[in-house]
Amino acid sequence: MKRILILHTGGTITMQMHVNQRDSSKKPSVFNLDFFDEQMPGLREIAELESNTLFLEDSSNMVPDHWVQLANAIEGQYGTFDGFVVLHGTDTMAYTASALSLAFENLSKPVVFTGSQVPLSNRRTDARRNLINSVELATLALPEVCICFNDRVYRGNRATKISIGDFDAFASPNHPVLAEFGLNLDIRSQYKPAPGAFRNNARYDSRVQLVKLFPGMDCSRAIPHDTAEVRALVIEAYGSGNLPVGDTHRLLPSLKNYVDNGGIVIITSQAVYDEVDLDKYEGGRQAKKLGAISAGDMTTEACITKIMYLLAHHDDAVTIRDLFRENLAGERTR
Repeated sequence: MKRILILHTGGTITMQMHVNQRDSSKKPSVFNLDFFDEQMPGLREIAELESNTLFLEDSSNMVPDHWVQLANAIEGQYGTFDGFVVLHGTDTMAYTASALSLAFENLSKPVVFTGSQVPLSNRRTDARRNLINSVELATLALPEVCICFNDRVYRGNRATKISIGDFDAFASPNHPVLAEFGLNLDIRSQYKPAPGAFRNNARYDSRVQLVKLFPGMDCSRAIPHDTAEVRALVIEAYGSGNLPVGDTHRLLPSLKNYVDNGGIVIITSQAVYDEVDLDKYEGGRQAKKLGAISAGDMTTEACITKIMYLLAHHDDAVTIRDLFRENLAGERTR
């Protein structure tokens, strides 16, 4: 029987378990598996399970230090377990999954993120199905950091949250699902063993700013000036990467000053489907001439975590730009 480690980080799925058991500076909360046995008899028939509480955070409180702590926990137990299930809040799950996908080199075991829209202890909950599916998935030869939710399995760095109140909370707009649970589990891709030894490279530089364009935006305030404080700027532009141009708009001059001072500009889209093409419209073409780079078909979550990862590992802006254009962990098509 496969050995699976369930890692608790907080979130709605185990909300009932968190009552009066919040972490303290003296003694962290540790949950045994009795609660799962009560709620889901037979879960341990799927795999030999162990449980470890790293921290209990609403996922809106997650920061890169939490990503590093989680990655280090998986690295520390990598040789002991056959797979890992991470219980995580849905709001920033795609960020954490993206961050770990970039950090894990030569991953040969499944790292499955899941959560729920309703706590596990509630009568009408999606938590039981999500957890059962995730544990089963973690026993398989699926070397991916993935999100398992509502009977579908998404590549973690391709997923985004699309619904607040629906059980079908996630989607993968520009990449097919990896697998789907029905009467049987349908795995859509074939995987080969990793070519080398597993390595955890989890380090992130959070000196990144996200700007979403809107008509009438004051660019003098929205675009940073100090590239030491904001090393990279991710812009959610219109459509295929279009930006406002002309004498009445100050966006491009502001971007030029930022790039000339050593800043890195990445253009993604407010639309979730298809890819950015900076050659299609005048605004994108001018931004490209200034040195802005296209995010391709990456999610915003993948853009943010990827540039944080690259900034932490490289100092040279040219190297960072070149690596950002590459497909490092399946996060972009081209």
